Amino acid sequence: MQLKAINQITGQIQLITGLHIGAGNEEVHIGGIDNGVIKHPHTQQPYIPGSSLKGKMRSLLEWRAGLVGDSGGKPVSIDLLGKLTGDKKQHAETLIRLFGAAGDTKNDAKAEEIGITRLSFWDCALNESWAKNVRDSNQLYTEAKSENTINRITGTADNPRQTERVPADAIFDFKLGMKILADNEYSFIDTVLAGLKLLELDGIGGSGSRGYGKIKFKLDDADLQARLEAIDPFKAA
Repeated sequence: MQLKAINQITGQIQLITGLHIGAGNEEVHIGGIDNGVIKHPHTQQPYIPGSSLKGKMRSLLEWRAGLVGDSGGKPVSIDLLGKLTGDKKQHAETLIRLFGAAGDTKNDAKAEEIGITRLSFWDCALNESWAKNVRDSNQLYTEAKSENTINRITGTADNPRQTERVPADAIFDFKLGMKILADNEYSFIDTVLAGLKLLELDGIGGSGSRGYGKIKFKLDDADLQARLEAIDPFKAA
């Protein structure tokens, strides 16, 4: 097995709706934000972690391939391959080659055959031009969205809270690396594009069912962008 190339897919992610990717437990002050977004510790600019993109994209592709029930809700593993047949097995092996597998497999020979993880997701920083426009206009990088639950009996609002979001129209720089270890792996780009399209159709971050996290990719490669816009991820499956 030989590393033949490392292809890069670059571009931008534009937010169609507000985005919330949480920062974990934080100290909450009276009158402050209840649910903050993750920010760079030095610049305090929000960003999209590569892990968020990788995890959601892999999950959607596994749902598309019908593998979630077979894996018990966990990422597909090398040991699961021996229990699968036909298209499911092919899809599962492709996803393991792209996204990696757990290191506790008992099948060392298959792990060696599959090799290293092909996809490397970069953290997506705010596009500097967009960030500069925000600073020049004395605006903020994020917004506070007030939310609550509705009491079904009284019809009144309960449990008010404020959730921090990156506003719609924000732009992040996107970069994805793909290692090529064999000539036939150039075809993996179709699976990658299907994954990006699924992210557009579904969303990233929290509260997606409430309209958060809808995104649009704008790839620098015009041919890849055209293929992304034309692809039907469910027909490809």
